[in-house]
Amino acid sequence: MELLSLETQLRQNAYPGRGIVLGKSADNQYAIAAYFIMGRSENSRNRIFVEDGEGIRTQAYDPAKLSDPSLIIYAPVRVLGNKTIVTNGDQTDTIYEGMDHQQTFEQSLRCREFEPDAPNYTPRISGIMHVEQGSYNYAMSILKSANGNPAACSRYTFAYENPQAGEGHFIHTYMGDGNPLPSFCGEPEWIKIEGDIDEFAGRIWDSLHPENKVSLFVRYIDIANGSYESRILNKHK
Repeated sequence: MELLSLETQLRQNAYPGRGIVLGKSADNQYAIAAYFIMGRSENSRNRIFVEDGEGIRTQAYDPAKLSDPSLIIYAPVRVLGNKTIVTNGDQTDTIYEGMDHQQTFEQSLRCREFEPDAPNYTPRISGIMHVEQGSYNYAMSILKSANGNPAACSRYTFAYENPQAGEGHFIHTYMGDGNPLPSFCGEPEWIKIEGDIDEFAGRIWDSLHPENKVSLFVRYIDIANGSYESRILNKHK
């Protein structure tokens, strides 16, 4: 597998949809998470990220224009002890509740599948970061229809122990624009991670398609002590 430039991957794809990046900073100090959302419709573009406790949630920028909240209003990021959960839907809550009752990341998603938005059947992508006493590992999941067949759900989990400095993985919902939208396929992309939180966030934001990008969240967690700092960028201000 080739080590890729995240910026290049984003610039070459006008519509990756929603994306999760998990990895480790080049100086080996921080566990890193990024989550972005994009939109083609007015309803999807009418959103911002706002802080919600230790996590974030989506919110309508103009409540009067919100036509259907079912798949666009949710908490993408929640924190459970030393675990940070990042997803593209309300399965954040499913993972949080499952792991709070001693289920594994994978077990907690067994009751969920792809989104019911025919004909796209958008995959549910999820990530979990575990930072504890100087150690760090993460996992990613994708739940997708079986080649567009809504009668079958394909479930994939990818776990990464002892991630290497300056490297991470990127998973997103779509391989590009289209009708229906083509679902992500294959393993999460192996990508380089460089810079401090503002540099990293800026490079992602500037690489997303200017018309389709909506919001971006980035968090750097100090692996030694669990403290963190975050950035939120919204197209609507």
